[in-house]
Amino acid sequence: MAKSFNVAVVGATGAVGVEMLKTLEKRNFPVKNLKLLASERSVGKTLKFKGEDVKVEKLTEDSFGGVDIALFSAGASRSRDFASHAVKAGAVVIDNSSAFRMQADVPLIVPEVNPEDVKWHKGIIANPNCTTIIMLVALKPLYDISPIKRIIVSTYQCASGAGAKAMEELRNETADYLAGRPVVPQVLPHPYAFNLFSHNTTIGPNGYCEEEMKMVNETRKIMHDDKILVCPTCVRVPCLRSHAEAITVEQERKVSVEEALAAFAKAPGLKIVNDAERNYFPMPVDSNEQYDVLVGRVRDDLSSPNGLAIFVCGDQLLKGAALNAVQVAELL
Repeated sequence: MAKSFNVAVVGATGAVGVEMLKTLEKRNFPVKNLKLLASERSVGKTLKFKGEDVKVEKLTEDSFGGVDIALFSAGASRSRDFASHAVKAGAVVIDNSSAFRMQADVPLIVPEVNPEDVKWHKGIIANPNCTTIIMLVALKPLYDISPIKRIIVSTYQCASGAGAKAMEELRNETADYLAGRPVVPQVLPHPYAFNLFSHNTTIGPNGYCEEEMKMVNETRKIMHDDKILVCPTCVRVPCLRSHAEAITVEQERKVSVEEALAAFAKAPGLKIVNDAERNYFPMPVDSNEQYDVLVGRVRDDLSSPNGLAIFVCGDQLLKGAALNAVQVAELL
């Protein structure tokens, strides 16, 4: 008889939590009992799972009795407050926040990149930042041909990365703008509709924001390569749920466009969208609600003899968050 697991979803009513539920169902994860946990204001709500209504319970320190796997997506402070209680109760925590990512004893996993790291967890496994996940799914096949020395990446980040409230703000601002009403930001610091702006995390002393430094540090940890140089620029753009990234890599040896495309074609989690004749490349409208990261615009870097430039797009709520977490649960 196939083994099944008692699963808890923490932050079940948030944008990522909802997608975690859908993903568990779509991928037929062997759920024996499901527990939905959230803050007090969500208690009593019901969410559908496999046709059944499941009530949302209040997240407390005692919520995890009998739980085998706890998927956390309720923000870093909640993860810090409650993950240890889940582990103490015998659960393995897969955490979608930034709380534990850079702790030396916590594996940081992208299943297509470093699945073997799951073996050394001590109760907590971290999901990387969405931008890092989407980038590394595309770069791992290139790295396997020839180590990557340097990455220059510009991100075009959608509203879902800032949560359900930011998605709603983008919808409302767009309606206001088109109706000629004043656009008044409530969730994000700048007008979002028909605008873009530098990622709204704190700028550090080196001039890079927190989101950008996540890409630097997480890439080195996941790839087990502290020598990779990463120069990121993270930008919020008015799309709802898919991140796009323009990536230029410099490798130890020249990898041709043909080699790169052949590697992408064989790689898990990637779909090539590279139609130069029609000028058709990865776009959010095509990656929304898709599991695969789209990769295309593959071309030589004209500024570096060992360089290659690509463009990728991935659903922030799925591969950037919920899907990656469920894939880690599948590895377990």
